[in-house]
Amino acid sequence: MQTCCLIIPTYNNASTLLQVIESAKTYSNYIIVVNDGSTDDTHALLQGMGENGRDKGRMDEEEQIIEIVEYKINRGKGYALRCGFKRAVQAGFRYAITLDADGQHYASDIPRFIAAIAETPDALLVGSRFLEQENMPAKNSFANRFSNFWYHLQTLRYLPDTQSGFRLYPVQKMRRMHFFCNRYEAELEMLVRLSWRLIPVKAIPVSVYYAPAGERVSHFRPFLDFFRISLLNTLFTVVAVVYFYPKLLIWKLIKLNTPK
Repeated sequence: MQTCCLIIPTYNNASTLLQVIESAKTYSNYIIVVNDGSTDDTHALLQGMGENGRDKGRMDEEEQIIEIVEYKINRGKGYALRCGFKRAVQAGFRYAITLDADGQHYASDIPRFIAAIAETPDALLVGSRFLEQENMPAKNSFANRFSNFWYHLQTLRYLPDTQSGFRLYPVQKMRRMHFFCNRYEAELEMLVRLSWRLIPVKAIPVSVYYAPAGERVSHFRPFLDFFRISLLNTLFTVVAVVYFYPKLLIWKLIKLNTPK
């Protein structure tokens, strides 16, 4: 079984996508790019990446594979991630690192995830950004604190940055799980439900670049997406009380009474 690939979901990120892929190639020989129904020049850019998903410019002994997954209608980041996970599992990977296509993540942080997963196999690793830096939108900082509170309430775990999309997922452990959310709330669903399965979750410090306000591209719909996230948080809180808390108590009792 191969160890780790990269998944880059993209929607109308033509201005930054090629730069993100180029930087990611330094750290991975297998990259899955999921074009989530982009309406800009993304399709044309990806067609130039290589025949059958193989990078034309790679001439060394170890083949560089860039697999392109495309569909015409925008389905949301969650749907794009699930498409990427499916291809990662089919290709035999144990883990997949997700990297946003807007250029805010630094591919140079990928080795941190690789080193950490060697120490904690089959964990979920979540990139932890420095959220008080210059150019960090104030609404993002508030939204992250809000999300961190609900995650702690629902899982009894703490993460400093629950909204980070820079993550390493244990895709083989997830292959029998069925996720339902398709848009921004999908990353919340994955984070909480993997925690409910008692999979270790670890924060990995990462750098982040926030473009100036005039250059920042965001597809987040403030009212609709916040409403969907709020509904999901309400549902998860109820499920945590009736399902996860009792499960955790039983698991701790069994562990306490198991002879060492």
